[in-house]
Amino acid sequence: MDIANASAEFQALHHAATPLLLPNAWDYASAAALAAEGFRAVGTTSLGVAAAHGLPDGENRTRVQTLSLARRLSRLACLVTVDIEAGFSENPTDVASLAAELVSGGAVGVNLEDGRPAGTLADPGVSSELIAAIKASVPELFVNARIDTYWLGVDPNPAATLARAERYLTAGADGIFVPGVADERDVRALVDGIPAPLNVLFRPGEHSIARLAELGVRRISTGSLLFRVGLSAVVTAARAIRDGAPLAVEPPGYHDVQRMTTDH
Repeated sequence: MDIANASAEFQALHHAATPLLLPNAWDYASAAALAAEGFRAVGTTSLGVAAAHGLPDGENRTRVQTLSLARRLSRLACLVTVDIEAGFSENPTDVASLAAELVSGGAVGVNLEDGRPAGTLADPGVSSELIAAIKASVPELFVNARIDTYWLGVDPNPAATLARAERYLTAGADGIFVPGVADERDVRALVDGIPAPLNVLFRPGEHSIARLAELGVRRISTGSLLFRVGLSAVVTAARAIRDGAPLAVEPPGYHDVQRMTTDH
């Protein structure tokens, strides 16, 4: 894959007529299935990656696993953006090095969050330094700066969020991700106040793709939702088999999975 062309295409998807719906995978098989379904871009979910390895999310413990997965996903016929939590380090040089490794492995984007494990927000100056270091190292990489004001319930309002967004965009961020925001007035205020694509986390029962598009949202992520749905499906299927009930869904066949996940 030509990284320059792939990066330009990924940028363009944030400015298309309809928002980019970005499903998030946690391993090669889930990403391959999404690519086979026709999703042009696929992200990773840090919770899914961490949980699949028996590790906690958001504690900077899955750098190796995240990088390994990203390299494997480069085999797929889709654009890949990677959730790198808070960069797995607060050292700008280390985070820039990780970003360069991801680009060399075929990734076109990253999510970089400003939330911290204790439920606090990083100083925006620290996050800005990390963003600037990434863009100085690999300017073609799409940096989606995640602002956790709403997610953590720390100053969950447009004013505080916009102040952080301004600093991150000045540092070089390409887009702003505000998970947890649901109120339409807040979404509209963020869209109007951020001169870059706004990404929100899809919330079942509270969001619809059509309405978010009307509000001006440019990217809609599923986050860990698909991973959690997958866990539920596993338990539901096992329970149905145990209890003699029919399966709720028709799973792909053995050979279908082989075709989706194996290079030929």
